[in-house]
Amino acid sequence: MSVRDQNLEAVFPVLATFSISQTGGVDDLKDAEIGEPVTITADNEVGPIGAGEIFLGKLTALTLSDNDDGDRLATVQIGGICRLAVSATVPSVGDRVVGGTSGTIKQAPALTGDDPAGGNVARGTVLAVNGTTDCVILLN
Repeated sequence: MSVRDQNLEAVFPVLATFSISQTGGVDDLKDAEIGEPVTITADNEVGPIGAGEIFLGKLTALTLSDNDDGDRLATVQIGGICRLAVSATVPSVGDRVVGGTSGTIKQAPALTGDDPAGGNVARGTVLAVNGTTDCVILLN
């Protein structure tokens, strides 16, 4: 009998709904960004993640349509296991992550004296890495 492939992404996800940050009255998240990592931008508000920013979770859905600026809500996976695109520095198994470039995550920096009050900006635990393409991460 062979070993059965595991689909860890099917492990019970934890989802939360947030408002969407805006720039000039236009929502900062659009349908094209579903599946990408997001960051917390204000009270109960999310937006696209930037390099080195705190990784909140994976954008899984947006209500309404791209034309409904100000009325949409974002559903974000904040717990469980998910797959996300990576950029340099590509994380290794066991690493924690922060925002990368263009909708990706990357290896978190080492703990230093520059970490903010409240702790390091890193989040998650990398469970598997697919070359330089993506990784599977436990949102813990």
